[in-house]
Amino acid sequence: MIDTPGYRRIPSEQERVDWLRLIRTENVGPVTFRQLLGRYGSVGRALEALPELARQGGRAKPLSLYPKAVAERELAALARLGATLVTLVDPAYPPALAAVPDAPPVFSLRGHAYLLEKPTVAIVGARNASANGRTLAERIARGLGEAGFLVASGLARGIDAAAHAGSLAQGTAAVVAGGIDVIYPEENTGLYEDIWQQGVIIAESAPGTQPTARHFPRRNRIISGLALGTVVVEAAERSGSLITARFAGEQGREVMAVPGSPLDPRCRGTNRLIRTGATLVETAEDVIEAVSPMLRRPLSEGTPDLFDQPPVEPDAGTLTQARRQVIELLGPSPVSVDELIRQCQLSPSIVLTVLLEIDLAGRLERLPGNKVALRVVGD
Repeated sequence: MIDTPGYRRIPSEQERVDWLRLIRTENVGPVTFRQLLGRYGSVGRALEALPELARQGGRAKPLSLYPKAVAERELAALARLGATLVTLVDPAYPPALAAVPDAPPVFSLRGHAYLLEKPTVAIVGARNASANGRTLAERIARGLGEAGFLVASGLARGIDAAAHAGSLAQGTAAVVAGGIDVIYPEENTGLYEDIWQQGVIIAESAPGTQPTARHFPRRNRIISGLALGTVVVEAAERSGSLITARFAGEQGREVMAVPGSPLDPRCRGTNRLIRTGATLVETAEDVIEAVSPMLRRPLSEGTPDLFDQPPVEPDAGTLTQARRQVIELLGPSPVSVDELIRQCQLSPSIVLTVLLEIDLAGRLERLPGNKVALRVVGD
């Protein structure tokens, strides 16, 4: 279990450097990171194994590890900013987020880490929100804060900013798309400073990283992962807020939406969420009622303890045969990992090891729903 004795601990400075080196190395994403820990038991042993794993997966040129000196500079930059690096084993890492399969192995934090111990609800919505939408988001956020919840959002203009403002006095969490020191949009500079002093700010990217389009979905899965449930207030049919709602559903969290006028295009996404099963909410009390059942069951339940395990080395002959089978079954169309295991008729650990090798070689694409596909040459 994720919260068993010995799992939570404060890593040494050298361990933090190793954690950064592993997650910042090319082709190592959050899912791959966890699988490496599951096989090798420590980030140090995983780092040593990376080049050979990538070679076995078919990588043509040697895999270069993320430089130790660069990782040390990142930690030093965080210290200068008054920020800290939180790893998956840190006591400050929220158990709800740790239960998400692709949770960030590390994130930087500014502000009051103790706030992450509170039960959390995410509130997201349109950037070009109406006056009524902003008022309602602020009112719901304030009510949740007064009831003892932490309100999480993405520091965007519109609904996000209103949710942060409403819950600021009781504690709010802002998950930013770029580095911990990069404020986007700039108009929220004052709000960012207020959250730094009274709330908590989280960033997955290194300091100084400017947010780009690909960063926002990654940020959104953290917002939903922190929370028992996500409330959407005004969202167009192709809104990024709907991505956050989708992540919440995939993570087994409550999805809630505030209904709006069918004449307002900003409400079409929220109304569609309700038609397809999201809980209709209008007040903080509605939200609390919807997430209350989740307070009674730990979100970390069923999450494996990946740490401090002895290395598991599959038989070389079996692996050679398994590589041929897995590569033959993979293609550009997504297939579930469970189906691969079923058709290979090999143990899950063997198939996962082969997928890990192919991933580190840069030849595998991981998709939602525990699906994988072979990258098309030139991707």
